[in-house]
Amino acid sequence: MMSVDLAFDEQDLLPAVAQDADSGDVLMLAYVSEEAFEETKETGYAHYYSRSRDELWKKGGSSGHTQAIEEIRVDCDGDALLYIVDQEGGACHTGYESCFHRTADGDVVGERVFDPDEVYE
Repeated sequence: MMSVDLAFDEQDLLPAVAQDADSGDVLMLAYVSEEAFEETKETGYAHYYSRSRDELWKKGGSSGHTQAIEEIRVDCDGDALLYIVDQEGGACHTGYESCFHRTADGDVVGERVFDPDEVYE
């Protein structure tokens, strides 16, 4: 099994895009530390690094809206990841299926799939 070199940035992070395995929709962008990347590979569930909380987190740890990893891809420079996932529930903490639920003009184009006030009470 071949492994690739990853080019973590000066904060030791890589951007990771989560894409729905079934629909192909882009669900979210988050950051991954080396520890988060290893946890993702070991558990089969997406783990990220919260820059605001300065901690490792499992996607869906508090909401139950997990991301089971189907495949991990690395871009040509080794400085970005693509997580192809089976999303359970919504990916966005605001209740939408995808974090990319608005146009640049502010129009909502995505579907709200849960009430964040109920999930994160």
